[in-house]
Amino acid sequence: MSAEATPTPNDPAIDASDESVGEGGAGPRRPDGFEQSTSVEDLLELTEVVTAERDQYLEMLQRSQAEFENYKKRVAGQQSDMVARAAEALVEQLLPVLDAFDGAISHDATGVEPLYNALLDALTTRGLERIDNVAESFDPNQHDAVMYEPGEGGDDQPTVVEVMRPGYRWNSRVLRPAMVKVRG
Repeated sequence: MSAEATPTPNDPAIDASDESVGEGGAGPRRPDGFEQSTSVEDLLELTEVVTAERDQYLEMLQRSQAEFENYKKRVAGQQSDMVARAAEALVEQLLPVLDAFDGAISHDATGVEPLYNALLDALTTRGLERIDNVAESFDPNQHDAVMYEPGEGGDDQPTVVEVMRPGYRWNSRVLRPAMVKVRG
């Protein structure tokens, strides 16, 4: 090996201001303030610091991941609620159309019954239920009593005797109570 290949302290290839070289050319300095040392106590202290930082970062990552999963679940729930409310609002807007079909059918209009049945079938398969049972007991959550007639003797429970306008439930939630006449 020639003398030219070995760098000297005055060689321009070695810059004294280079931070990657420690004092006396001992090696790279650590950016966290620890200088390279061979002391076992210093290495143990460094290991404890690095382990604590690692645990802290792991905990922050796990917390962030859990928060993100909760966020995704919350957003998915909100989206499904919005879709359900939008469908319910649409069905609620279609109730006057169903009432118009009922009126047309009761006045013997021709050609409307197939359309009415098609619309009602489409809504029924999605969760619409009609409330129009006569002779069932009166339930103020499902019925709106607009007429009343006294019962015949020992009737304890009011009973629906006539449905003037049907009510509707959408997925077990009453959209509109049935307008009924009650006896008892």
